[in-house]
Amino acid sequence: MASLREKLARTRQAFRQKFEDILKSGRSREEILEDLTETLILADIGLPTAEKIVEAVGREARKSDGPDVVRDALKAEILAILTRHPGGLKLDPKAGVLMMVGVNGGGKTTSLAKLARRLKAEGRKSIFVAGDTFRAAAQEQLAVWGRKLDLPVIKGAYGADPASVAFDACRRLKTGEFDAMLVDTAGRIHTNANLMAELEKVKRVIAREIPGAPQEILLVLDASIGQNALPQAREFLKFAGLTGVFLSKLDGTAKGGSVVTIADELGLPIKFAGTGEGEDDLVEFSAESFVDALFS
Repeated sequence: MASLREKLARTRQAFRQKFEDILKSGRSREEILEDLTETLILADIGLPTAEKIVEAVGREARKSDGPDVVRDALKAEILAILTRHPGGLKLDPKAGVLMMVGVNGGGKTTSLAKLARRLKAEGRKSIFVAGDTFRAAAQEQLAVWGRKLDLPVIKGAYGADPASVAFDACRRLKTGEFDAMLVDTAGRIHTNANLMAELEKVKRVIAREIPGAPQEILLVLDASIGQNALPQAREFLKFAGLTGVFLSKLDGTAKGGSVVTIADELGLPIKFAGTGEGEDDLVEFSAESFVDALFS
């Protein structure tokens, strides 16, 4: 996937040159593996995941000498981690509900618009739900996307209970006029228990009104924050029951390796990546393309 390869250029440059230097160093196998651990950490792969990868690479390296063995084993192990959990959207064909969650400034609303554009191209009839009732600018931003994509937006009064807005949207969805509901939630600090409990309430109301919903709860993570993404993901997983990750702002970051840690430690699939600000700047995440892009 050319676009993903281009967007991972800085991650690849930060990783590949160091990796190639290690392989050509002529050092012992043990020293090479030690240096490899350090290189993975510098690529924003967390220590436990880096050690797990290097242990697997070491087992293969003991079977045969040569840099290609290490390279192939490394690619295979990263690919195995990223393909352990399937990606793709799994929305009910008649009452699909997707929630976007994440911290302030992560790119939730724009990421939701990208998915709305994709669903519309697939023939789905969606409605936006402005679940961020605390910032007028957030509701207006979603309204702008609604006008641009010609999709209705369910809004509440400023300061209203987000769960009540979700309830109204569920009633609208159940009329059968639409077949998908895309919920934009307020950005929240993942360490604030009250805000996280509020998010849990929105999810509970949706589940009560539409059995089996929400089918998708995607955490929007800013790709540029690297390993800092992991504590965010842990807390949102605890309160919201995540189904996957939408990686935003992948363009121009050198910290793309963090996705490997998230997939490994939390068991979450990376489902989509945003590669720009436009509604078409979206790629469905492909583990194979990611690994190829990292090593190409």
